[in-house]
Amino acid sequence: MTQSHSLTATDPARSARFRLDREGWISLSLLLILVVGASAAYLAGESFFVNLATRMVIIALAGVGLNLALGFGGMVSFGHAAYFGLGGYVAGIGAFHAFDMTPALGIPFLPNGSDQLIPLWLTAIALCGLLAYGIGRLSLGTSGVYFIMITLAFAQMIYYFAISWPTYGGEDGLPIYIRNQLWGLNTNNSLVFFFLCFGLLMLALSFCHRLLGSRFGAALTMARLNPVRLATSGVEPRPIKLVAFVISGMITGLAGALFADLNGFVGTSMLDWHRSGEIMVIVILGGVGRLYGPVAGAMLFVAMEFWLGGLTEYWQFFLGLVLLAVVLFARGGVFGLLAGRSRHE
Repeated sequence: MTQSHSLTATDPARSARFRLDREGWISLSLLLILVVGASAAYLAGESFFVNLATRMVIIALAGVGLNLALGFGGMVSFGHAAYFGLGGYVAGIGAFHAFDMTPALGIPFLPNGSDQLIPLWLTAIALCGLLAYGIGRLSLGTSGVYFIMITLAFAQMIYYFAISWPTYGGEDGLPIYIRNQLWGLNTNNSLVFFFLCFGLLMLALSFCHRLLGSRFGAALTMARLNPVRLATSGVEPRPIKLVAFVISGMITGLAGALFADLNGFVGTSMLDWHRSGEIMVIVILGGVGRLYGPVAGAMLFVAMEFWLGGLTEYWQFFLGLVLLAVVLFARGGVFGLLAGRSRHE
């Protein structure tokens, strides 16, 4: 009896270690595929495929931001395009004024725009954080479909504001003639820009890993699972969720700034609700609440967009079938399907 009990008690621990090891290997494999694929394409002179890998990395970064709010915080935001687009416009407006040497936003006492990436990234992160704080303060007073609609409404207001702003292209968008620079690096080199974006993705993943492993992460998980119990323990759920929502918007805004530089263009499509849906689809495909789920989801989404998009203009139909299959049969997403069910599922 004692021996049987001992075996039963130790088997789950061994199984958990196996699952963690398996998740680690799959995560490493996904990252290696990106790095090796981009490097091989660069050596073969195929800059297009390097940019395709960079697109995967940037969209994965946006997914990491949304996953923090949606997967770990339980906040179904349908307005993350607001932060993605705002980050893109920061990069575009900074490059625009740096190119023609005029004050930012046309206000005389403001400095000229900048074509340096670090000031632009910091500005994008700060502005997206402020925007997320304002939206979060209002929307977190609600829940369910009301929360979804409020975040969507704010994003659409910003979208229509951008359309009606002719100074920066309005509906036509704003070109970035020269990619923004980082001291000592040639960002016009496709492989250099890939590794720059890849490094930021790894930084964001590492930050989220440490955040979720902290006491704050435990409080955020409890705020998602049982907010009443968290409140009775003396911790108010709403400020915890608000902090996560703000960080989520900041990470997504950084991804938007990188996306604008990758394409050499920023337009209102970055702010449209379709973009919010796209980022959400990526998180669901990869695995909601999986740290590396957005990486798997972004790789699958961009691969389908490229391959199926070259075969038919109705490639979204097949994407919908894959998404439906994931929702019905693989609740942990593609990453969960490969790694097995987590202990929290």
